[in-house]
Amino acid sequence: MPLTDTACKKATCPPDKPRLRLTDERGLYLEVTPKGKYFRLKYRFDDREKLLALGVYPDTSLAQAREARDQARKAIAAGQDPGALRREAKQARAADQTNTFKAVARLWWDHWRHGRSERHAGYAWRRLEADVFPAIGHLPVRSVTPKHITQMAKAVEARGAQDLARRVMQMSGQVMRYAVANDLAERNPAADVKPGDFLKKRTKENFARLDEKEMPELLRKIEAYQGGPYTRLALKLMALTFVRTSELIGARWSEFDLQAAEWRIPPERMKMKSLHIVPLAPQAIEVLQALQTLANGRELLFPGERDHSKPMSNNTILAALDRMGFKGRMTGHGFRGVASTALHEHGFAHHVIEAQLAHQERNETAAAYNHALYLKDRRTMMCWWGDHLDKLRKGADVIPLQPRSA
Repeated sequence: MPLTDTACKKATCPPDKPRLRLTDERGLYLEVTPKGKYFRLKYRFDDREKLLALGVYPDTSLAQAREARDQARKAIAAGQDPGALRREAKQARAADQTNTFKAVARLWWDHWRHGRSERHAGYAWRRLEADVFPAIGHLPVRSVTPKHITQMAKAVEARGAQDLARRVMQMSGQVMRYAVANDLAERNPAADVKPGDFLKKRTKENFARLDEKEMPELLRKIEAYQGGPYTRLALKLMALTFVRTSELIGARWSEFDLQAAEWRIPPERMKMKSLHIVPLAPQAIEVLQALQTLANGRELLFPGERDHSKPMSNNTILAALDRMGFKGRMTGHGFRGVASTALHEHGFAHHVIEAQLAHQERNETAAAYNHALYLKDRRTMMCWWGDHLDKLRKGADVIPLQPRSA
């Protein structure tokens, strides 16, 4: 006779027995002990009798136990052992707790970092820690969906960091590809969407620029430039500071503090309309000291050829690049693109590079202090950049030789 909920509720274990079994149908029964009441399923698989726990009464009702029994018998009919399926599911849940996105990202990073600079690898991990892990790091890697990826990238974009949103999405996709390749996930959800499907379209400024591998030739030609000294020194300072052309040619001596190694460009000369600090590498100081010998009391660093009270023309820089053989290949603005790409590739933090390029969006509250944002890291970066340009120009690290004794 089938069990009833009333019978389950009233059932008690006789004091002289360790357990009481109340049979339902199709192998299901309720086992009553002094400690509690348990639904069990007796079944045969591969000619062996087995038991499957289906829940504890009353947390699991009779109706729920019967539904679980029916699901188990369907598995048996399909040639699957419901007990083995349950063990596999338990193992998968345990694996999910271990194989979180953050844990798999660490495995990917350890694999990916080989052959890359310590700075570059460190930057990639910091980006994951700052922008990816807070959103999806805790999730089992198998459960990450396209929605998780897009929401994470949108949150980064909302800060005004469009390029960074694309970068962290790309890195997340690399982690998921690693997970698929190593049987830690079934699929890569990042492959289902493209940045252009949900992120705002980037506005591109198509300024011609060289690749970093072409920079040694340009730097050597600038050093040997036979045109006017102002033009040659303007090109050298532009390469070292990668400011906008208008910011360079309008520079005034009152903006510079050579002792503090700083160039403070006032708000009215900045695209973002807020004070911008350019830390000066020793190489930039040398250029400025050379310019001081030409100043003759003039306020402008780079006076026009005909009218010394006005700055040199934008076209002066472009014409010089053309004469050196870089027509259509490089512009004054191109120095910014070369620097940005090279500094990213050499592992400097994206937010530090963006601050030095004066790309960050500023509101009235932030404008009061953002001019000094990440200044310590920017000083380090700009000094490294000056040394890096020296190495590119010379073609190798130069090791000074000790004088030989006579």
